Amino acid sequence: MRLNKYIAQAGVASRRKADELIAAGKVKINGTVCTALGTEVREGDRVSVNGRDITSQGEKLVYYALNKPLGYITTTSDEKGRETVLSLLTDVTQRVFPVGRLDADTTGLLILTNDGNLANHISHPRNAVWKSYEVEIDIAISEEKIQKLRSGVDIGGYITKPAEVKLLRIAKHASLLEIRICEGKNRQIRKMCKAVGARVVALTRTAIGEVRLGRTHEGTYRKLTQKEIDYLKNC
Repeated sequence: MRLNKYIAQAGVASRRKADELIAAGKVKINGTVCTALGTEVREGDRVSVNGRDITSQGEKLVYYALNKPLGYITTTSDEKGRETVLSLLTDVTQRVFPVGRLDADTTGLLILTNDGNLANHISHPRNAVWKSYEVEIDIAISEEKIQKLRSGVDIGGYITKPAEVKLLRIAKHASLLEIRICEGKNRQIRKMCKAVGARVVALTRTAIGEVRLGRTHEGTYRKLTQKEIDYLKNC
């Protein structure tokens, strides 16, 4: 089995992140640092990541949808001691990791799993999985600006791909939008809104493809249904 797949199936990280760990010299096989991305793991090999032995054999694959609250960091650990989303999964015994990221000041749907293949499928740009957000901004947005968001805006040397944008509510100094994008640049929604002169007041991810939070309250989580798992593997 290829080393990055072995690491992914152990629930440590997605294949892409596993490649980064390997290249950074943080992975050892039988006590020797391995930086070759195509390395094969053979039966009986001992693999460690950051000094911790891992195994990809016999571990049950699990899938959760978390309604992330404000302030939590979307990582498995934080060097500054801040609360991570993993601290919310109080009765999950498997080692899971978040698929993609949500900023500390963004709430909503986050998928956590130990299935590296699924994580890689959702995250890879070529699969163009749509993510939906409810976005509260601090202006009464015009139709012209909505059209700009739909067509693509410059967020700092990069023109965003076409987006689906729907006006849900408008007031004198505020608007509520639904924005759907199929890419995931860093702080993309916030930068898109800034490009049309708006500041994001609140941002919540409501869906990944057809998977939604449903009745999952903020700070709580649920297991994905088999239908949702099958959908995410093939979307």
